[in-house]
Amino acid sequence: MTRTIDPSGADIKRIATGIPMDTPVTMLNLLRFREQAAYPQGSGHAPCSGREAYGRYSLLAEKRVRAVGGQPVFLAEAIGRFIGPEDERWDEVLLVRYPSMQAFLQMVANPDYRAETVHRSAALEDSRLVVMRTPKDEVGI
Repeated sequence: MTRTIDPSGADIKRIATGIPMDTPVTMLNLLRFREQAAYPQGSGHAPCSGREAYGRYSLLAEKRVRAVGGQPVFLAEAIGRFIGPEDERWDEVLLVRYPSMQAFLQMVANPDYRAETVHRSAALEDSRLVVMRTPKDEVGI
């Protein structure tokens, strides 16, 4: 199984060119935490669990999400797998709604946000980020 944590340049280019910029989107985050956060050597971050490091990221990221008009809409502990590969498991599921694809890309391009993702990268053993079109009747809720 390929582990993925951070987007590649190809990932960003694909969604930036494949999805109209005015499309309201909801991001499905599947998250698996490391037992121990893996901060870069000499980063000065206090040791903690992956879940704690993701909590640090979440506090900072929520401000960035809201600054572009987005909002978290659902967070839950994943407790089992019904369908999927046997070696795939997730700890949390998170849905975040953005008013447009452009708003999401604006957030991820922000240098301050990018610096704060050190906590996310340290926290996660694996993740998925699925872009979904927000249904029209859900926009603005």
